[in-house]
Amino acid sequence: MTETVDVPIIAPALPSYAHPGDAGADLVAAEAVHLAPGQRALVGTGVRVAVPDGYAAFVVPRSGLAAKHGITVVNAPGTVDAGYRGEVKVTLLNTDTAEAYDVAVGDRIAQLIVMPVARARFVPVDALDTSVRGEGGFGSTGYTNETRNHT
Repeated sequence: MTETVDVPIIAPALPSYAHPGDAGADLVAAEAVHLAPGQRALVGTGVRVAVPDGYAAFVVPRSGLAAKHGITVVNAPGTVDAGYRGEVKVTLLNTDTAEAYDVAVGDRIAQLIVMPVARARFVPVDALDTSVRGEGGFGSTGYTNETRNHT
């Protein structure tokens, strides 16, 4: 069973889940914005939330907007901390190099995911334990499936 948490909200349109089992609730634009190719804009949603302690809300892109129009969220995921009470805004970026994109009031522009988060206690040490990955970082596991037939 999925955990449910009450999130107090002030909003002209409540975020909603499109399908049962969806992780993200759709956020809609509260203002119209024209995004020229390569342009970004901070778009208001009119949503203000009181995320409970022990949780955070994350603003993430909508896959359909990204795939069909090249519209993404610049700082994805955007973090809404439990103590924040201002409007949730979405920094949209038009990655299309040729086509502009118009956002209308009421358009679904991002998703909001509410998740429990642990509060870390950072413990200074002189050395870290070893791991299989070690210090391997960006691209260290390769880019292709090594077992794939390359002929």
